[in-house]
Amino acid sequence: MKIVISQPMYFPWVGMFEQVNLCDAYVNYDDVQFSKGSFTNRVQIKTNSSRGFNWLTVPLKNLKLGVLINELEIDNQRDWQNQHLELLKQSYKNAPYLKEMLDLVTNLFDCHLHTIAEVSIKSIELSIDYFDIAKDKSFYTASKLGIEGSNSERVYQIVKYLNGTHYITGHGAKNYLDHSLFENNGIRVEYMNYLKLPYPQQFATFNPHVSILDLIANIGKQGKEYIKSSTIYWEEFLA
Repeated sequence: MKIVISQPMYFPWVGMFEQVNLCDAYVNYDDVQFSKGSFTNRVQIKTNSSRGFNWLTVPLKNLKLGVLINELEIDNQRDWQNQHLELLKQSYKNAPYLKEMLDLVTNLFDCHLHTIAEVSIKSIELSIDYFDIAKDKSFYTASKLGIEGSNSERVYQIVKYLNGTHYITGHGAKNYLDHSLFENNGIRVEYMNYLKLPYPQQFATFNPHVSILDLIANIGKQGKEYIKSSTIYWEEFLA
């Protein structure tokens, strides 16, 4: 049983969906503190600007130190949805699957969600459904599991609760994860081995770190063929 636990992110990059593709159970880690500058409420898209990209940012209200992702409301008094749609239309006006990408984004906005956790989780779910990579997988939300604790201990307890034998994680965990806690309890830790496969993209040099919306606009459902990274054992990764 392979487990992935990740904070919700707004239409994240391809690498996040590669984690989903590899796991048996995926947990949205929604009840942790929001970090300013994270990808929870923003993502890059490719543009023809001098720097080559622009940000899609979901505005937040009442942002204060220590607020949890699932408690943080979005600022729907600002016309951010139309701004995002307009920027996407301009940036991908020549992309072959522009309509499919815009339809997916519009489906998200039609849900009338209120917190950044809801928006980010729904954006991931819609993208997963688009590429049909949810088959035989289970999806959970951490705040609904009733598991206490923090840091590595809580992550371990979630993996244990879900009967995990493998814990798959992104590269950021190398700075805090207690690998021995998992190892000593029979859980194998593996890090993502991102391939960052190039696909046809507009504008200049290939950028693997932009939103999944870029893959959809340029490749459509065939983009699933580019969601295929593997993992590497934690000791080998750290070495």
